[in-house]
Amino acid sequence: MTSDPDSSAPLDAEAVTTPAEPAPAFGWTRYAERINGRFAMVGFAALLLLELVTGQTFFSWLGLR
Repeated sequence: MTSDPDSSAPLDAEAVTTPAEPAPAFGWTRYAERINGRFAMVGFAALLLLELVTGQTFFSWLGLR
């Protein structure tokens, strides 16, 4: 089926594809690294928030300084 660019007819279902999300897997995979990076960003933001709220550095909050 050919489609005119000016036509309002829908495209073939086979022609329109969306990239699939990577499936969760065990080990050194792209998915695991992406999740690890996201958790690291959340942890870093939480650390900055902790320092802002308490007025202490992370090491003094732990009692190391």
